[in-house]
Amino acid sequence: MCSKEETVNPSQDWRRLLKRGVAEIIVEDEMVKLLESGRPLRLKQGFDPSRPDIHLGHVVGLRKLRQFQELGHQVILIVGDWTAQIGDPSGQSATRSMLSAEEVRANAETYMRQFFKVINREKTQVVWQSEWFAKFGLADVVRLTSKFTVAQFLARDDFAKRFAAGRPIAITELLYPLMQAYDSVQVQADVEFGGTDQKFNCLVGRELQQMMGQRQQQVFLMPLLVGTDGVQKMSKSLGNYIAVEEPPDQMYGKVMSIPDSLMMGYFELLTDISDDELEEYRKKLSEQCISPMLLKKRLAREIVAQFHGEAPALEAEAGFERVFQKREAPREAQEVTRELLERLQEFSRRGIEPMVAMGTVGQPPREYLVSLSLLLVEAGVVKSRGEAKRLIQQRAVEVDDSTAINDDCRISLGSTIRVGKRRFLKVAED
Repeated sequence: MCSKEETVNPSQDWRRLLKRGVAEIIVEDEMVKLLESGRPLRLKQGFDPSRPDIHLGHVVGLRKLRQFQELGHQVILIVGDWTAQIGDPSGQSATRSMLSAEEVRANAETYMRQFFKVINREKTQVVWQSEWFAKFGLADVVRLTSKFTVAQFLARDDFAKRFAAGRPIAITELLYPLMQAYDSVQVQADVEFGGTDQKFNCLVGRELQQMMGQRQQQVFLMPLLVGTDGVQKMSKSLGNYIAVEEPPDQMYGKVMSIPDSLMMGYFELLTDISDDELEEYRKKLSEQCISPMLLKKRLAREIVAQFHGEAPALEAEAGFERVFQKREAPREAQEVTRELLERLQEFSRRGIEPMVAMGTVGQPPREYLVSLSLLLVEAGVVKSRGEAKRLIQQRAVEVDDSTAINDDCRISLGSTIRVGKRRFLKVAED
């Protein structure tokens, strides 16, 4: 924690932090005055370890915190080990299931390991909610709840919609904003950071601080990152996420899969590329003077390098080019051996599967007519023949760049089998 004697150089560096990747600041004029004072600010960011992983949507706010850290401000990272057991109703249309304390603590340890890939561990104060809520008694709960009305909380958009539709709202959910607000009181936050879906909770914190005789925190809201589907916010439950601990090749591939319309937003929120360069990219895209593919590869490199380093990012790019542009199998493609094909041939002799080996007289066969669905199951690419047959029907299986349209398929030694976009089998040459 910064001492009272410490100061921050009130240079112009912080002004760019109030513009790029910011949805709203409440109250911006007051925020500017705090930054101009040169006093190290206490920047609060809370997280609920309701799941074990974080994704690039979380990184948007963490990057902003790191940027303020670099100017000398203090980040207070609050582990919501109590609020996670309730579940934040922000943006939810139903009540949330409660987690056990053991599940929350295990998730928190994983979360923090991933957070410190972005923010500076040495410049971060980690605080657990249980430091104060574990001491709460019924009288403390009553005093806290008496400061707000049910009507105030039902005015919140997600609560209002559920109430109007007759859907249940648990009393514990009404406690959530109060508990988050009380965190701000306990750490005497100068600024609270969050996504736009956290606006209500953060404003409750401002009000509670004032009631408790503290200076009201400023609220720093970041945009919600749109997921890889190009429609909804990034979310693990929606499956449109890019996790920060994904292997380099998978992270690179997922970035390359986002719609072109999301590229500039990802550049702005997730990279350190200068505003001038981004403006140049926007202009070239609008004038169709640059390939979107070229820009997206730059974006993917930048993001992968943040979490894995420059060399793995370049390797991931080379792998992407081999697989998706040159249509080659990845180097780590799973191998199908001649022995497997011969074993499947033995099944055909028993009348189990139609399979004929073809080759010259006196020479081992180099081509096999196989049941492709059985081969995919035996190779461990899919769990069942039913799944394999559905993929074949969906034209999602290729053999040597030709779409497989039937279960019976000719497979040669050295063939490459692609299942979906990222699963490959390579048949051994011998």
